[in-house]
Amino acid sequence: MKNVPIVVLDFGSQYTQLIARKLRESGVYTEVVPYRESIEDIKAKKPQGIILSGGPASVYAEDAYKPDDAIWDLGLPILGICYGMQLITQHFGGEVIPADHHEYGKAKLHIENENSLIFKDVEQDSIVWMSHGDRAERLPEGFEVIGTSENSPYAAIANETAHIYAFQFHPEVHHSVEGTRMLKNFAKHICGCESTWNMGSFAKEKIAQIRKQVGDKKVLCGVSGGVDSSVVAAMLNEALPKEQLICVFVDQGLLRKDEAEQVQDMFKLLDIPLITIDAKKEFMEVLAGVTDPEQKRKAIGEKFIEVFDKEASRHTDVSFLAQGTLYTDVIESVSVKGPSKTIKSHHNVGGLPDWMTFELVEPLREIFKDEVRKLGLELGLPKHMIGRHPFPGPGLAIRVMGEVNEEALRLLRESDAIMQEELRATGYYDKVWQAFTVLLNVQSVGVMGDNRTYDNTVCVRMVESVDGMTATFAHIPHDVLEGISRRIINEIDGINRVVYDISSKPPATIEWE
Repeated sequence: MKNVPIVVLDFGSQYTQLIARKLRESGVYTEVVPYRESIEDIKAKKPQGIILSGGPASVYAEDAYKPDDAIWDLGLPILGICYGMQLITQHFGGEVIPADHHEYGKAKLHIENENSLIFKDVEQDSIVWMSHGDRAERLPEGFEVIGTSENSPYAAIANETAHIYAFQFHPEVHHSVEGTRMLKNFAKHICGCESTWNMGSFAKEKIAQIRKQVGDKKVLCGVSGGVDSSVVAAMLNEALPKEQLICVFVDQGLLRKDEAEQVQDMFKLLDIPLITIDAKKEFMEVLAGVTDPEQKRKAIGEKFIEVFDKEASRHTDVSFLAQGTLYTDVIESVSVKGPSKTIKSHHNVGGLPDWMTFELVEPLREIFKDEVRKLGLELGLPKHMIGRHPFPGPGLAIRVMGEVNEEALRLLRESDAIMQEELRATGYYDKVWQAFTVLLNVQSVGVMGDNRTYDNTVCVRMVESVDGMTATFAHIPHDVLEGISRRIINEIDGINRVVYDISSKPPATIEWE
């Protein structure tokens, strides 16, 4: 088994994989495993340090999540984050209680021990992100306070002799300004890890894994033209002989304007053969009368597999289905690494049918969108392809509130196309992480010319993000938004009102459904 310098035990935080991503950015290979991972499996990875993640549970609850007790006897450096801090406090004889006030949001970290290696080169009063309902009331013997905040007298604690550290805040999230440095300090200065991992080594490792998994069988790769599936196709093309790779693009009728043609042109550029299947009728049939978002996703996921299965039957030895599944898809759909809550089913994860016979090939399953873009550049994909905004697998179906029909898709396609044109013309396309329109299926009164109208409302959604796990609405100049609104209303019959979404994630998600 490959050595894993840092092992993260997942106790259910939505942010857990960010810990691994931050450390991998620092060149330290890191893996996330469930909190219940056996001590034998942990030891087999030969880690140099262990991180205990945050989580939604309380350590004093009857069904509290607890790791194998033997981890405390490994003699390895340990860092506990939020729930992980409370585990450390409780295990070593301290006390954890419900906080008088839940603490969510930004706080200033006052470093009490500037000689602690975990705070090496970290500035005093650096901003950190709090998100907790319980807190340490009494520290265990041998531990000292190394950091405080206005509302947390035990914001950071440590037993420097045993190399055990704990934070009440989340250093892994984007809002903790120097959180990456703290994680890097733990890995490098406390655990003694070296920076030997990068996207080049990741690509070589995954290509080798694909060859070993697939053998002499064939892989059907479902592509959408988006960044994720394009990178997977490029990786498979690198790993396998052309006769073993069958790339399939399904035009399900839920694409953006002119997207089918763009996808085909893109794969010609990559010199990867592409089979295009027109399945608009089949998808519209399964979506007829469906208004629930989860039912939409599951219906689309199942229909994709039916189409792929039918295409596979036309070839011999097709045993595998390759997808551009990312960790954000996994963590929002199903609890794989630990006890995290399901937010929504993604069509390529929670939407897959039980009867599916394909074995999955998902080389991107453990990484985030920004890492996928770096991987794509490593594989030689052109920048204009890598820079495309994320587009959901269920397509425009989850951007139509309510039932999906041809008229709703027309309004959505045309409004989205205008918005994209305006963003590119004003230089804002590359300044936002994702932008799209949503058809609300809400009618309102308007006045156009001398006539009264009662037409549809379109919502414009633009966000800034690093990884898709958290996002803030983009602060777009009013004149740019005004230009988008004016063109949509003037050029598309059936829309008389445009609104702008100013909610962030959390509490909202990026997509509306």
